[in-house]
Order: sequence, then structure tokens, then C-alpha cells
Amino acid sequence: MGQQLTMTPQLQQAIRLLQLSTLDLQQEIQEALESNPMLERQEEGDDFDNSDPLADNIEQKPNPDVQEPTYQESAPTVDNLEDGEWNERIPNELPVDTAWEDIYQTSASSLPSNDDDEWDFTTRTSAGESLQSHLLWQLNVAPMSDKDRLVAVTLIDCINNQGYLDETLDEILESFDPELDIELDEIEAVLHRIQQFEPAGIGARNLSECLLLQLRQLPAKTPWLMEAQRLVTDYIDLLGSRDYGQLMRRMKLKEDELRQVIELVQSLNPRPGSQIESTEAEYVIPDVIVRKDNERWLVELNQESVPRLRVNPQYAGFVRRADTSADNTFMRNQLQEAR
Repeated sequence: MGQQLTMTPQLQQAIRLLQLSTLDLQQEIQEALESNPMLERQEEGDDFDNSDPLADNIEQKPNPDVQEPTYQESAPTVDNLEDGEWNERIPNELPVDTAWEDIYQTSASSLPSNDDDEWDFTTRTSAGESLQSHLLWQLNVAPMSDKDRLVAVTLIDCINNQGYLDETLDEILESFDPELDIELDEIEAVLHRIQQFEPAGIGARNLSECLLLQLRQLPAKTPWLMEAQRLVTDYIDLLGSRDYGQLMRRMKLKEDELRQVIELVQSLNPRPGSQIESTEAEYVIPDVIVRKDNERWLVELNQESVPRLRVNPQYAGFVRRADTSADNTFMRNQLQEAR
């Protein structure tokens, strides 16, 4: 009669966890923490308690009339294992290809000198730049009176992450102290100054103005430039509804000519502010760390990437082996699963 090897559920779980990557293991642990009240994170500096809370309960409340069930010895746990669209749109068949991040990349930390043997690139991070800070930097180097600079700062504060002006000029005028004696035409003049900042199209009040600002910055000899300016100024609604027949009749263009005009509009960015990085750069968490020790290369598991878990001693202390109630049975099953 042959012998058959049977793996316990705990051993099967341990083998499955060992095959997971760091990211998959973190997700598995997070799901376990959310579903099992017996598990908790072991914070740094906490003492790990290896005592059996069930044994403590037995010593406090012995019950000789009830036969205790036999529990299998638990397998090693993980603890022991080494987030505004606008109403006007460019048609879907005209995808925007412009990538502002290729131009407006923030500078990373400077590299160390060649003789800096202790430099660790993992300690250097690059923080993203917000659109407002990008515009304020350009404002600081622009010649402007103190009064106009105050207006400019207010306007920049009203520009959303897509690059559009959220408030009307009348609303912005009302926000100023009347004693400053600021006129509406002054605000509009400062807005025109800001609209010359980069990225092109910034500070527009609608999609038509945004595209027109970008077209005005193109070389005068750009093919079909005047037709494209007329298209985004007078016929943006027909372009949005893809009524190309009406466009050809009103602009007196042939089909091939209209196609070239639309291709020029396609090269523009309807969301000029969205490509300015505003979040901190995210880095991949390594499964292993490779470092040089004298003349040897050492490879070690990244223990910091996986949270350490433990059984919550307070909840585990509520479990009584002699209690067959539904609540106690649930807690006992959760405790067994946590182990």
C-alpha cells in the first residue's frame, strides 16, 4: 500500500504566496486585512506576541466535559516569509497627438560627481510641477507693473488644470477691492499677456479661443493657417458635429482641402494645461535590491515592500473553544484562516 503526501491548506497558501510578485502580494495582503478582522498590520517597534490566546482562555476557564478539537499546526504566515470635460469637442476621428510632456519636463536632481561613491539614486526624487507654478514662474520673469502683476496672479489662480479660465472677467473684477480702481479692460489686457505664456493656448475662455491662440503662434507661412483660424473661430460647432458638407459649402473648400485644414487643427492640443505634471513621480517597488559591497554584488529581498502581519491579540482573546455559537464559530474560523 503506497503512501500519499497530503498538503495542508496552510502549506498550499504559503506556496501560492511565495510565487507572487511584490505588487500581487501587497494586493493579496490588503484583501486579507479587509476581509479578516483577526489580522492587523504589525507596525515598526511593536513586539510580536507568539502566545496562543486560545490557550490563555483554556487556562482561565477550563471545561473538562467538552472534548477539545484537534488543530493542525499552522504553516508559516506572510509575517514570517523571507484620481472637466468641456461641452465643445474636436471629433473623435481627429485624435490629438501633441505631447507637451516632451517639451515641458521638470528638471530632476543634478547627478553627483564621479568620485561620489556613496551616492544612492533611490534617495533622489523629482516632484511634479503644477500648472499654476509653471505660469507663476513665467510671470516672475515678465516685466509688469505691481498692479498688473496682482491681476495676473488672480487670473492664474482662476485657470483650471485643463488650462481654461474658470471665471468670467466680470466675476474676477468683482473680486477686487474697489479702492484698487481696476478696470475691466485692464484685466483683459493682462489676460492677453498671460495667453502668450507656455504652453500655447493657456488662459482661453472656450475651446475656440484655445485653438485660435495656438494657431496664432504658428509661422505665418504655415499651409492652410488662415482657413484653420476661420474654421475654429466661425465654424467650431459644425466641426464638432462633423457636418463636413456644410463646412465645404460655407468655407468654399474642396474635400481634400478641408481635410488638410482639419489635419492642422488636429495637431493642436484642446487641453493645453493637462500635460503639465502636477503629481509626484511614482516609482516601481523592487522585489529585490542589488548593491555592491566592496568588490562583491549582493542580492537581497526587499523586506520593506511587504507589510508584516500579526493576529490581533484582543480579538483572538474573545474566541472560546467550548463556545459553539455562530459568532464564536465565525471568529474561530477567521482566527484559523489568519494563522
